[in-house]
Amino acid sequence: MMSLLERVGNHRFVTGPAGALAFLVFNPNVGKFLGKYGYAIQTRLLADNDDMPFIDWGYEEDPPMGIPLDDADEPNRYCIQLYHSTASQTDISGKKVLEVSCGHGGGAAYLVKTMHPASYTGLDLNGPGIEMCRKKHTLPGLDFVWGDAQKLPLEDESFDLLISVEAGHLYPDFRSFLAGVTRILRPGGHFLYADERARKDIPEWDAALAALPLRLVSKRVINDEVVRGMDGSSVPIAALIDEKVPKVLRGAAREFACLPDSRMYKAMQNGDTAYRMYHFVKD
Repeated sequence: MMSLLERVGNHRFVTGPAGALAFLVFNPNVGKFLGKYGYAIQTRLLADNDDMPFIDWGYEEDPPMGIPLDDADEPNRYCIQLYHSTASQTDISGKKVLEVSCGHGGGAAYLVKTMHPASYTGLDLNGPGIEMCRKKHTLPGLDFVWGDAQKLPLEDESFDLLISVEAGHLYPDFRSFLAGVTRILRPGGHFLYADERARKDIPEWDAALAALPLRLVSKRVINDEVVRGMDGSSVPIAALIDEKVPKVLRGAAREFACLPDSRMYKAMQNGDTAYRMYHFVKD
């Protein structure tokens, strides 16, 4: 589930219950501020780590994937399946992996437990979220660092594989992120990427990815799979919103969480928003 404030930071809003937030759309500075700090606000005020170890929308195939999960992971099946599908585009076992914008660390922990990379580093700009990850996800080979996706604080050619799930649309300078990806990947390294864009933002997205000096291995539109994931996870997310979000903001929270009654859900359904999964290699 994406943060209410991050969706505002991405210049999206709805009328009705969320109308009080509409003024933010017309102030890019406010939008950037909320996009940068929305995760931290969410971490502090909305979700403790047990409630929300994942922040992505989810994924389900037809027929259902049915990947085996521990009882502790089952409540997060649809979010886990998005990570599983993104990471399994190549073999990550034995690789030195970086995840950029790791959120609350649930995806990182799942991939370390099941796909056995040599090491896995989760990076995020959300300081409270990184603190949360370090306390909750204590697995051998897994670590978390604070950092800006647009100015990756890492050495050249220092990772075999980079994963990014449902985050790049929030970066004000997406091309700087892609430059960092190219810089830190070793020759033969993989970039596994899942993300979305509203229709108006697709041309710039396509142009940025076309200019990426990596070889495109695969590209897949996954709107249908993400919508199924939203359907599967909607009941617990709605309950979490009703429990933790102030009543005046619940309509906006439901919208930005893409619950089935939201406009954003309908945009994903009808293709006004594109959700894609990519695999690139640095030759």
